[in-house]
Amino acid sequence: MIGRITGILIEKLPPHICVDINGVGYDLEVPMSTLYDLPDLGGKVSLFTHLAIREDAHILYGFLTAEERIAFRSLIKVSGIGARTALAILSGMSNQTLSQAIQQQDASLLVKIPGIGAKTAARLLLELKGKFDLSSHTTENQQPSVQSDILNALMALGYSEKESRHAVKQLPADISVSDGIRLALQQFAK
Repeated sequence: MIGRITGILIEKLPPHICVDINGVGYDLEVPMSTLYDLPDLGGKVSLFTHLAIREDAHILYGFLTAEERIAFRSLIKVSGIGARTALAILSGMSNQTLSQAIQQQDASLLVKIPGIGAKTAARLLLELKGKFDLSSHTTENQQPSVQSDILNALMALGYSEKESRHAVKQLPADISVSDGIRLALQQFAK
């Protein structure tokens, strides 16, 4: 629903920040990796976002890179991993380290993070094995925004990251977002 925001940073109270957009302050929760790279108060900031709607709250999470948001979304899909735990994981290790831990099935890196025990680490490794590889995201910020928008839309519809990336690669370079989504869905239907 809210995919990205750009505004003026007006408050930093870790892990919460507030971004002013045309007189409306948006509260966001961010991982420490994002917090450390934010500008000083009064500086312009642009964040990728994830909106979590719960029965008692609507919570907006912010990330400096699309890679972080993809990692967050992958983590919260694991049973037993909530948004706070996902933020703790992203705060405690880089995306590349997380990707390596999952590829190598190395639980020792994960249990170093507060709140992650051996059972949780094992479940995380098992559920994300083969589904989590950030090596293909190294050029994410260089992709045209149309392709990124199509990719994010397909993933929001429930298609895996791998399937979505494959479908986006098959699309013409000059396609619009709506046409790209339509053609990608047609590819999935075949």
